[in-house]
Amino acid sequence: MPYNDNIQEEINMLIRFSQTSDHQGLKVRNDASPELVTATRRLFDKDLITQMDGGYLTPLGHEAADQAHALLNILNAKK
Repeated sequence: MPYNDNIQEEINMLIRFSQTSDHQGLKVRNDASPELVTATRRLFDKDLITQMDGGYLTPLGHEAADQAHALLNILNAKK
């Protein structure tokens, strides 16, 4: 199943979170792109982040972000 636009936007949002610190969150302002705002809200609805406008990753969100970063590292690896 290919990624749809919503999934792609959610992954792009997840990879914005720090992998090295649990104390760095994100705040998505209302004047951000509509796609970013709605992707952030969907992540909140899926219990991956703590606030509708960003906040911090939940434990499940950490797992999802780690896997998103791992996939990108594999796909971006040079031979």
